[in-house]
Amino acid sequence: MLIEHRGAVPCIHPDAYVAPNAVVCGDVEIGADSRILFGAVITAEGGPVRIGRRCVVMEQAVLRGAPRCPLILGDNVLVGPRGYLVGCTVANNAFLATGCAVFNGAAIGEGAEVRINGTVHLRTTLAAGATVPIGWVAVGNPARILPPERHDEIWEAQKPLDFPRFVFGLDRPPEGQTIMPEMMARYTCALGRHRDDRVVEATPPGQGAPLAT
Repeated sequence: MLIEHRGAVPCIHPDAYVAPNAVVCGDVEIGADSRILFGAVITAEGGPVRIGRRCVVMEQAVLRGAPRCPLILGDNVLVGPRGYLVGCTVANNAFLATGCAVFNGAAIGEGAEVRINGTVHLRTTLAAGATVPIGWVAVGNPARILPPERHDEIWEAQKPLDFPRFVFGLDRPPEGQTIMPEMMARYTCALGRHRDDRVVEATPPGQGAPLAT
């Protein structure tokens, strides 16, 4: 399904394939010979999404552009089932396995691998050719790659990256307080823009999706 969002219609190369129950929404471009498989969601939420040539986005993966942070995949990139990418840049020939998560402002170097359930935190730079092992966490610039049980070290590197300020424009609250009411007021307002979306008719399965007109 192709959806117009905030006046932008997805632009799909005629040699690409988008599965009939995948969702592609807003300012999204998908390059030649790329494949978007069943149940995947690709949405430009205030930032564009650009997918290069010969990429595969597998079942149930979610790719989101974000304000300040477009989502860019180079050529020959694989995003595994249930992968979650938001507002990040992925260089050519990267492999992002099942269940991976890559957050706002992160950069994945050429030929890097994020293996099953690996995480690349926001504003983290993963070098070309680097590997995040199964279930491990990459955090910082340059990235430190740590096992999940080393939570204190992960948090030591993660805290200065300042997720609340970078993503939502809010200061981290004092201990015992919460920013959730203000954060969710902003977030629900932004997502409310989908009320004006328009479904764009797609071509039959196996023939790709139409170019934007």
